Amino acid sequence: MEWIKAHNAFKSRWDKTDDDMCRHSMSFFLHKTIRSDFFSSYLFLLEGLPLVKLFALTSEVINGEMQFYARAKRFYDDVPATEEGMMGNYLELNSIDLQASCVFLRKFVGGPGKADTVYALDCGCGIGRVTRYVLLPLFSSVDVVDMMDNFLFEALSYIGKDVKKVKDYFCFPLQEFTPPIRKYDVIWIQWVTGHLTDKDLMLFLIRCKNSLKNDGVIIIKDNVGREGCILDQTDSSVIRDIEILMDIIEKTDLQIICAEKQLDIPEQFVPVWMLALK
Repeated sequence: MEWIKAHNAFKSRWDKTDDDMCRHSMSFFLHKTIRSDFFSSYLFLLEGLPLVKLFALTSEVINGEMQFYARAKRFYDDVPATEEGMMGNYLELNSIDLQASCVFLRKFVGGPGKADTVYALDCGCGIGRVTRYVLLPLFSSVDVVDMMDNFLFEALSYIGKDVKKVKDYFCFPLQEFTPPIRKYDVIWIQWVTGHLTDKDLMLFLIRCKNSLKNDGVIIIKDNVGREGCILDQTDSSVIRDIEILMDIIEKTDLQIICAEKQLDIPEQFVPVWMLALK
């Protein structure tokens, strides 16, 4: 595995360049741009080598795992930390989305055999839109995780008066994030499963399962394709159909206790589904 040594040497070299040469330089942002472009080319060359393959479906669609993640990070670097940015400029769907989420969540919390309303986790939280309007009205405490530090920083002011109930801010991409063991009553995962490969989505859901308390529930809400698996080149995400998504979930030993298509999404948009898992 000689490529691993080359990869580590390359990464170490750029980390040293950041720390020693560019941290206090006016050319730091230019350096980051050059590095990003060069790193994309490097990934392309690296992935020409025989690496471990992904699940067949996603592997065929995304054409390279590391490039898939790098392109998504680059896309979100340019997304404004606003409600419009979080909604992809479709702000008219905001209230529709939030209302349906609240109704769906209440089916699984606050009663015998249901999840408690003590602690929730918002995965791919952005600026905290779901945290503010869906989770905080019900839960005593909420943790948030997102790969974009500027989104998390904006959440401090966007969430408003209940921000004191947000305890931990995790800045990680979900494929690298392991939530604390047995901590959460509800784990909310919205509009981010498409940013994970099949393999990484499966492994992330297993880690989430280990993070649930007794009677805890995982809720996935995401765009679901009408057939097959489609790559969205704009933000480097995949849109899976419901059968593919359910097949991945089945591999985690989680049970789908409820699956609903949101009915009030206008026909011109990709269908949105909500799934509750235990």
